[in-house]
Amino acid sequence: MSESLYERLGGSDGIQNLANDLVDNHVSNPKVGKRFADSDIPAFKKIAAEFFIAGTGGPDVYQGMDIISAHKGMNISGEEFMAVLEDAMKAMEKNNLGQREKEEVLFVLFSMKDEVMLQ
Repeated sequence: MSESLYERLGGSDGIQNLANDLVDNHVSNPKVGKRFADSDIPAFKKIAAEFFIAGTGGPDVYQGMDIISAHKGMNISGEEFMAVLEDAMKAMEKNNLGQREKEEVLFVLFSMKDEVMLQ
């Protein structure tokens, strides 16, 4: 049996590093950074890591909102959604993830497009 995506991403520590880089990318991205201006960045990094941990086969540590509630009323544009995917790719490259892992993470993130962009 092959390792879970959670294990291939480096477990909780690897995913925490990935989430930290992803959030840093979002904050500095001119297309989406303004959305994080009033955010508690350390708390956001923690919840992003927990979301990834639970969603990739790790322990069920996520206690945040469901994806629809978390993005409700944000009116996220297609350009912003794609910018977030680009931020994820940059974070994965920085963390030296393999092609298979990059593809799986992007597939999962893209599969949430309708819920995230729901007006």
